[in-house]
Amino acid sequence: MSASRFSSDVYAHRLAAAASAAADAGLAGLVITPGYDLRYLVGSRAQTFERLTALVLPADGDPTIVVPRLELAALKHSAVPELGLAVQDWVDGDDPYALVGQALGSGKAVAVTDSMPALHLLPLADVLGAVPVLATGVLRRLRMIKDAAEIDALRKAGAAIDRVHARVPQFLAPGRTEADVAADIAESIVAEGHSAVAFIIVGSGPHGADPHHECSDRELRAGDIVVVDIGGPYEPGYNSDSTRTYSIGEPDPDVARRYAVLQRAQQAAVAAVRPGVTAEQVDAAARDVLAAEGLADAFVHRTGHGIGLSVHEEPYIVAGNTLTLEEGMAFSVEPGIYFPGEWGARIEDIVVVTADGAMALNTRPHELVVVPTGAS
Repeated sequence: MSASRFSSDVYAHRLAAAASAAADAGLAGLVITPGYDLRYLVGSRAQTFERLTALVLPADGDPTIVVPRLELAALKHSAVPELGLAVQDWVDGDDPYALVGQALGSGKAVAVTDSMPALHLLPLADVLGAVPVLATGVLRRLRMIKDAAEIDALRKAGAAIDRVHARVPQFLAPGRTEADVAADIAESIVAEGHSAVAFIIVGSGPHGADPHHECSDRELRAGDIVVVDIGGPYEPGYNSDSTRTYSIGEPDPDVARRYAVLQRAQQAAVAAVRPGVTAEQVDAAARDVLAAEGLADAFVHRTGHGIGLSVHEEPYIVAGNTLTLEEGMAFSVEPGIYFPGEWGARIEDIVVVTADGAMALNTRPHELVVVPTGAS
């Protein structure tokens, strides 16, 4: 096993579970091209090119990897060699889609990963004589319910991003730009153990009212409220994502009052998390606190999103999602309040559903962090 993936028995279990789920769905099998689904199932970080690479997973039968001969080396860091999966390599002039059909055996009801490019989907449909369906319905529950290895990886990622947030106050000083701060944060994300930077939001003053602002050349000023939302992958590729809000100097009393309401809303949402509760009930728990204080219109996005190999994945914690939470699900709880042209604030933790509640993977204080204006 390498640091870039789990042990092979983790992937063996996932392959068996995915094949069983495909059979239960009445499918002949799954065809998974490079992307997060392939990485989840066999630990492969192969990329998609014009030549087809695919995991063919029959509902009843042995998996096969169809791969261009010139891409064989890309498999050596995955679990494929240890798992002893059959590898069907091909060269230019061969028909890889026919190889997929042969590996599937009988049956045309096939599901493909939602990231499969059309340039592979259409020739595959021709070979099968039917348009495949999406494998999302088969794989979504497997990917939503994190196993012990995944939870451990997410816990390490959460601790690493907490260490970055602990550094942030030293970067926030009047006269520095958001871009300056973001550069320091990027360096810290890697220094604290992440393999890369996924995203950095430094929203100061009125920019904090834009939930998806990144960073700019705006200079920080005394009195600014600054939203810092950061994350990245931590080997073997599971992501962190945490937001804290900072005040450069003591905040205006009305800002402090509204922020305290946001803090209660975030706490209420986390407290609502447990098996049997629906995703929309967690969203409502945050929204109701804000609405009671006249801040409903200031909360303009969902309360959270699932996280794992992808920063955003199911389950989505949003109104209308009646999905029942189960032990092992991992997602963000991140209500925010936004006042266009003025300021914004957000508090975000990643939580994992436990047998009787939620385990927060981020433990930095939730209070508005006051940075003395003399900090440097």
